[in-house]
Amino acid sequence: MKYRISELAVKCNVNKETIRYYERKGLIKETLRTDSGYRMYSEETVKRIFFIKRMQELGFSLGEIHNLLKVIDEGEIRCKDMYNFISQKIDEVQQRIKDLRRIEKILNELKERCPNKEELQECPILETLKDD
Repeated sequence: MKYRISELAVKCNVNKETIRYYERKGLIKETLRTDSGYRMYSEETVKRIFFIKRMQELGFSLGEIHNLLKVIDEGEIRCKDMYNFISQKIDEVQQRIKDLRRIEKILNELKERCPNKEELQECPILETLKDD
C-alpha cells in the first residue's frame, strides 16, 4: 500500500513537517513523486517511522537513532559497534536513574517539611528552596 504524506502522518501519528524533517536528516528515504507531484510512501516507511518513534520513547536521540538505522541499512553485522553503542546507552540510563533517585530523595525531604496545613501564610517548602 502507498500513502500520501498526509495519510502517512495520520497513520503514524506525526506531523507532516516531522516526515519532511526525517527525510532531510536521512532517517527515512526520500520517496518518488507521482506525475502530479505527490510523495508516495510505502509500508516500509510506516514501519521505519514507528521504529523511530519507539526509539525516541525509549530515550534515544535522533542522532543515535540515525546511527542505529545506518547499521540496519548497511546490512552488515557490526556487532562491535552495536555492542559499544548499547554499552554507552546503558551507562547513560544508569546515570539518569541515579539522578532521578537523587531528585526523588530531595523532593521527599521537601515534602516531609510540609505540615499539611493549607492555611499557613508561609510555605516551609518555598522557604527551604529559597534558603538552598
